[in-house]
Amino acid sequence: MITSIELVDFLSHSDTKLKFEEGVTIFVGDNGAGKSSIIDAITFSLFGQHTRKSNKGLIRRGTNQGYSKIEFSIKDKQYETVRKIDSKGGLSAIFSETTNNGRVEIAAGERKQFGESMTEQVEKTIGMNFEKLKIASIVQQGELNTIINAKPKEFKELLNAIIGIDKLDIASESMKKVTKEFREKIRTDLGYDDTHIEILTKDFKKYQYEIKETEPEKNQLELQKKEIDKELVELQEKEEIETPKRDKINQLELQKKELVRYVKETIEGIQQEIKENERKIHDCKNCFEELKLKTDFERKLEKVEEEDKEVIKKIQEITSQIVSLKGKHELKRDKINQLELQKKELVRYVKETIEGIQQEIKENERKIHDCKNCFEELKLKTDFERKLEKVEEEDKEVIKKIQEITSQIVSLKEKEKLAEKLQLKDNKCPVCDSNVEKLNPFFQEKHIKEELIKLKQEVDLKEKERIMYSQERDRFVAELQKIRDAEATLRAHSIKTKEELVAIQNNTEIKKEKISLANNENLEEISQIDDHTKLIFRNILKLELETKGFDEGEIEGEIIKLKQEVDLKEKERIMYSQERDRFVAELQKIRDAEATLRAHSIKTKEELVAIQNNTEIKKEKIS
Repeated sequence: MITSIELVDFLSHSDTKLKFEEGVTIFVGDNGAGKSSIIDAITFSLFGQHTRKSNKGLIRRGTNQGYSKIEFSIKDKQYETVRKIDSKGGLSAIFSETTNNGRVEIAAGERKQFGESMTEQVEKTIGMNFEKLKIASIVQQGELNTIINAKPKEFKELLNAIIGIDKLDIASESMKKVTKEFREKIRTDLGYDDTHIEILTKDFKKYQYEIKETEPEKNQLELQKKEIDKELVELQEKEEIETPKRDKINQLELQKKELVRYVKETIEGIQQEIKENERKIHDCKNCFEELKLKTDFERKLEKVEEEDKEVIKKIQEITSQIVSLKGKHELKRDKINQLELQKKELVRYVKETIEGIQQEIKENERKIHDCKNCFEELKLKTDFERKLEKVEEEDKEVIKKIQEITSQIVSLKEKEKLAEKLQLKDNKCPVCDSNVEKLNPFFQEKHIKEELIKLKQEVDLKEKERIMYSQERDRFVAELQKIRDAEATLRAHSIKTKEELVAIQNNTEIKKEKISLANNENLEEISQIDDHTKLIFRNILKLELETKGFDEGEIEGEIIKLKQEVDLKEKERIMYSQERDRFVAELQKIRDAEATLRAHSIKTKEELVAIQNNTEIKKEKIS
């Protein structure tokens, strides 16, 4: 809330001080009285902006400088903003908070390059900038449309700032971050967070149940504890009496224990040495005998590996022969399979071709059947169109005549009504009361009725004529429809002339002759159906020539013989492999013996004998 305004040499004000109480303040006055100047003073003092064209115009005429000072309060805090301007355009500004101890400067000037801006501090404090304040609170003459037409984004930001939603958004984002950090701290400290409440609740109920179940056992233990505490007190009392004696006994026991401990440790050390020596003797017992066999086993292993390599080489040679024979066998077998496939392909293709030809024949026969009489019917089209046109003209004439007669009947009926009124009384005219011997026949009721009967008879005759013409028209329309159907049939089958239809008939006969070839079992004759069958037949002849004289049994016999040789060699390999494994195992034993001697740091048999003698001496000490 703005509490006071002070204007000195600012626009039209030389020295104006205004104080505001709570509520609404209204400025009333003529144009030029200085009402707008107060608004400009407020915005200039707060934000350094105003609605005037330039800053120099803010100084009152005849003066060198002017200033605007605003005092306002936000959340029980008092603030003051002062902006001064001189005739050269120089500006100075101070934003401060008023406390019981005086004024505390918050910002001064607008040195944005140094991160100092009084305007920014004011905006942060009041939560609004000049543009938002101008839209929200300041409406000059003719500027209402500017607020109404403000961009949605600007208007939304303004409303958010006024209502405080933008602060809620900031608080919401900060709350999310704080909540996340707090949850992570709880999880680090306790091992769980609020997302585990359901699991912890289940565990809590489980532990409550377990506590309840163990309550009787707890009571029993408490009783036992009381009894033990009682016995303990009694024992403590006895102990106080026996303590001096026990101390001496304890010293004696300690000396005995120390002697036993030392002897025990010494014997344990000797036993450990004996155990270690016995383990060395046991491990190295046969090592030197095994080392003597090393050279012999190495020679035998080398010989077995050479013989095994020879067998492997022989197996590879025989396997290559088998692969070669199998390759030839497979090649011939592939050729035979290709031959069979080509024959099947020829039969399949011929079958499909025949089926296609049969379908074409069926389609052509349907075309021939559908179009058989079409061209004859087309010849009658012009005649039927002429007859239909003539009948329709005659029908129109009859309709016209019926309409004329009908008009006459309507006229006569009107005259009939008039004639009923024009009746002579005493040979006098009912209209002019003159003497009349008789009425004109056109006004005599009897004559009119006779005329009406004649006209109705004429209408009946004409109606009969119409029915006859209608029947003829229907017949001609039906005939023309047949002709149109014939034209549609020809169009559907893409036949324009009778010659095309004849060509289809001839083509059908040729295809029927091709079908007769397919019923022949001779492949050469079957192959004459088209160029593709001829190509397949040439491939068949070529494959038959390539597979001529192929004896599958002979090749298979050679392969079996070679496989038997491989089996014999494989058995030799197994024998050599077993011998090699045996020699390798023996050599491994020898290497293990060497490793054992190295592990026990024994180089000669004499060293092992010395260890045995030393062990016997130590055993005598223990006994």
